[in-house]
Amino acid sequence: MHPLHGLNSSHRRPGEVHVIVGPMFAGKTTALLRRVTAESDTGRSVAMIKSSKDTRYAKDAVVTHDGTKFPCWPLPDLLSFKHKIGDEAYQKLDVIGIDEAQFFGDLYDFCCEAADLDGKTIVIAGLDGDYLRRSFGSVLDVIPLADTVTKLTARCELCGKRAFFTLRKTDELQTELIGGADVYMPVCRLHYANEQRSAAMETARGSFGATIAQNDLVVKTAATV
Repeated sequence: MHPLHGLNSSHRRPGEVHVIVGPMFAGKTTALLRRVTAESDTGRSVAMIKSSKDTRYAKDAVVTHDGTKFPCWPLPDLLSFKHKIGDEAYQKLDVIGIDEAQFFGDLYDFCCEAADLDGKTIVIAGLDGDYLRRSFGSVLDVIPLADTVTKLTARCELCGKRAFFTLRKTDELQTELIGGADVYMPVCRLHYANEQRSAAMETARGSFGATIAQNDLVVKTAATV
């Protein structure tokens, strides 16, 4: 082992991982920008990354729902970041913010490398669950790596109480469906359960009606024959 190896490692600032999660419209991006801006104000070098899939407000900026912007690197994956920014610029970085983290399949590997090996402070913001309240992407996978985890809440769009969940307003079934208030709304537990029951009843009624129509067709066909 090189005699300076241990010295360099012991004097390098240790990395950190901070995770911010919650439903849509909970202020996750706002909290992320606040943290990254605070780090920048102390003189630390910062960079922001977001998924290139998210083009709702801007392609090359992280934008909150109220319009606050912060320039970023839009990327399809995280492990390409070092190559994109260049090794020299990467080495000078202290803090890396990641918005819409649920869209990055390599989130866990990137955090391990950047925090554990490179000494970076990583601040992550993303959805912890999808519209079915199932784990979304790799966000929950990085919690065992985290120094801190912050769970934010929104306001239920139907009653104004604390909202923990994201409800989809449309009939699309795919997990990844990027949208805003036209597609999603934050809801409390009561209204999430109520809306899910209503949707299930509508589906059941639709299936029942289709079955009756099909049976009528069979009967009419048989009568004709």
